[in-house]
Formats: sequence, C-alpha cells, structure tokens
Amino acid sequence: MAIDQGKDFENAQSNGLEDLEAPLLVQQGKASDYEIESKAIADAGGGGDDDGGSIGMVLLSTAVAVCGSFEFGSCVGYSAPTQSAIRKDLNLSLEEYSVFGSILTIGAMFGAITSGRITDFVGRKWAMRISSCFCIVGWLAVFFARGALVLDIGRLFNGYGIGVLSYVIPIFIAEIAPKNLRGGLTTLNQLMIVVGSSFSFLIGSIVSWQILALIGLLPCVALLLGLFLVPESPRWLAKVGLQKEFKTALRQLRGKDANISHEVDEIEEYIATIRSLPKAKLFDLFQGRYIRSVIIGVGLMVLQQFGGINGIGFYLNETFQEAGLSSGKIGTIAYAILQVPITLVGALLMDKSGRRPLVMVSATGTFLGCFLTATGFLLKSHDALLRWVPILGVSGVLIYISAFSIGMGAVPWVIMSEIFPINVKGAAGSLVVLVNWSGAWLVSFTFNFLMNWSMAGTFYIFGGFCAFTVLFVAKIVPETKGKTLEEIQASINRKQYALT
Repeated sequence: MAIDQGKDFENAQSNGLEDLEAPLLVQQGKASDYEIESKAIADAGGGGDDDGGSIGMVLLSTAVAVCGSFEFGSCVGYSAPTQSAIRKDLNLSLEEYSVFGSILTIGAMFGAITSGRITDFVGRKWAMRISSCFCIVGWLAVFFARGALVLDIGRLFNGYGIGVLSYVIPIFIAEIAPKNLRGGLTTLNQLMIVVGSSFSFLIGSIVSWQILALIGLLPCVALLLGLFLVPESPRWLAKVGLQKEFKTALRQLRGKDANISHEVDEIEEYIATIRSLPKAKLFDLFQGRYIRSVIIGVGLMVLQQFGGINGIGFYLNETFQEAGLSSGKIGTIAYAILQVPITLVGALLMDKSGRRPLVMVSATGTFLGCFLTATGFLLKSHDALLRWVPILGVSGVLIYISAFSIGMGAVPWVIMSEIFPINVKGAAGSLVVLVNWSGAWLVSFTFNFLMNWSMAGTFYIFGGFCAFTVLFVAKIVPETKGKTLEEIQASINRKQYALT
C-alpha cells in the first residue's frame, strides 16, 4: 500500500484540482506572496532527524497530551452503556435522552469556534488546561444531576472541553514530533479516543452511571498534572516571538546531544515568512492560496461524520438490539474490544502505507459494513430470511467500526494538523473542527428519528457517504507522509501556483 511520496503533488493533475483558484501575483518586478513563502520553505531541511537526538521527551509530551484524547473518548462513549439506567433513574423520555446524547456535540461546536483563538493566544498547553477544567465541571454536574437540566449542562461543559481538545491535541503533537514519527504519534490521538470510548463501554456495563462519571475525572487530572512536565510547542513559541523559550523547548524535545541548528533555522525562516504575510481571518481562508487546504480539511470532516459514526456509536445498544441480539451489551463489549487493536494497527500503518491508501481502504470497509447492516434491516422489514438478520446486522456494525478505526477515525485529524500554514492554523482549525462537530450533532440528534423512519434507509444513506469518501480522497487529498510541515505547505502552494 506504499505510495511514491516524491510524486504526490506533481501528480495533482490526476487528483482533480485543475480548476482551483491560484494566488494572484503582485505587481511586475516584485515577488508574490507565494514566491516569498515557497522559497523560504523549499530550502528547509528534514527537521528533527539529526544524529545524537532523543525522542524521550517527545514521547512523554505525546503521552501527556493523549490523556486528553482518552478524556475525549470517555465523554463520547459515556452515553451508549448508560442510556437505559439514566432514563430509568431520572425518568427521561427518548427525546430527552436524545438531547442529552447530542448536546455533547453542541458544546463541542462552541469549543471548536473558540479553539483556534484560544490555542493561538494562550498556547497549546494552556488550551489543554482550560479544556480539562471544563470537563471536570461537566463530570461533576453529571454525577450530581437529579434531573434533565443539570445532566444536560454537565454534558454541555464536557462537550466544550473536548471540542477544544479535538483541535489542540493533534496540533500540539504534530508541532513537536519529528517528521518521520509525526503520522504515527498524531494517530495516537485517535487511538486513545478509541481506548477511552471502549473503556466507557466496558466499565459502563458493570458500574453505575454516577460512578462512570467520577471515573471520567481521572484523565482530566492526569492531563493537568502531566502538563507541568512537558515543554510548550516550539513552533508556537517561535510564532509569538519567545526566541529563548523556543530554542529551549526544541532542545528538550530533541535531546541535549542533538544538533538542532538546522531545524531552528528552518522554523525561524518559515515563521519570518509567515509574519511578512497579513494575518488571516476566517473569510480569508477562501482566498486562492488557502482554498485547497480548506476543501481537503472540511471535506474530510464532513464525510467522516456523515458516514454515521456518532449515530452508531452513541446508540450502540439499541442498534444491536434492533439487529436481533437479545442483549445490546454483548455487541457493545465486542465493539469495544475490537476497535482498540484495529486502531493500533492503523497507527502503525500511518507512516508506512501513507494517509491516502489507508483512508481509502477504511472508507471502503465502512461502506461494506453499512451495506451489510442495511441489508439485514431490509430483510427484517420484509420478514424475509430472518435468521440472517442478526448475522448481517451485527457483523455489518463490527466491520464498520473495524474499518473506521483503521483509518477514517484518525487520518482526517492527522491531515488537518498538517495541511494548514501556521498563520491560518487558528482560523482554519476552528472552521474544520466546527464543521466536524456540526456534522456530529446532526447525525447523533437525528439518528433515532432516522431509524424510526427506516433502519435500512439510514444505513444505506451512511453507506453512500462512505462510498463518496473513496472518490473524494482519490481525486482531492494529497499524500503528506514523510514531509515536514513546512515541506507540505511548499508543495500545496507550489501546486496552486502552477495552476495559474
């Protein structure tokens, strides 16, 4: 599945990008913004591969950051195993519980709107601290809830916290990691989301929903404490002009014996180039020089969510029961056990196979899973071949989550963290994460109503989006494996410039 990465962007004619708008040149005799930026970036080197280096601090920093990813997964996975108990204990209707399940994504949308500005203004570490505090308040509200209002407020706070975390964690990891490890380390974000979700599924099957809420506090505390042990992102420090702190942080990350001079020059030259450009706002993202990155980032997030992952994951018990299992917990446990090793395989393949083939294989698998599940429900609606209904329904969901875990869960976030230049990362990140959480809310809120309309039709719709994902990636999405963040920007800009 390996790809010739040296040809990724040169072959973009076949990627369907011929008619994207390219940046305009300035007056004759002066260099364009593109030419200034590309020259600075194209001369840059590998970044972090010097002899004598050490990745110990990179690994520790990543381990601390992904405590937030575990928290993310715990919040997302909380609603599936607790639905029956919460509805019974608090006397909630299906509509009220649908609000509780989906309001997490409303909070995350607000988190997404502010995530870029917060992360750029106070730094990556403080953004994670703020998010942890929101999650702690949210879990305490859920624990003490005795009615729908407090329960929903707690869920809303949790949503805001993970909305910011969903942006800052992959950005932080991508900015501290050497290029040869960036894909795998960034994928740990998705792996720990899956681990947190699976943990909630499994533990939620044996403890009360109140105890599960208290357990959700633990990764927040671990993140808050761990952040005292790791450095800030060197790229952010360089961006805000803290030169001494920038070099100290890079030295900590690369090891005391590493030769970091080349990487320092690379980052400083890139930051200097970015400072010479006007600071981008949200509407500036739709200019020619950024439009390809926006199409890629937004497109991947829309297709990830409209493939149905949050609807299926939030209401897993009921889906398995509709498919014919006597107890939804059996399917939920199988789901939880299966997705962790599959996500780990995806993380290992990220820097070997490349991003594009991994996500195309993943999307093909999610299409197959949706098709099988939809066919099972179609047979059930016509009282035909009823013994095949649970086989098709359950196997389809398990195939879906296996395929999603290996690529579609992680790759969009990895690519999102790689494709935007640092001067627009705040605005672009907020836009992309907002789109992701808006899609998550729409799918999770409407899932029960869609299933009441047509269980087969719901999964056929999801399958259609999964099939379209394969085409979108094949035509639009570039390969970023093995390139520094600066090289990726040079390649994207070079292709846009060449299309003028």
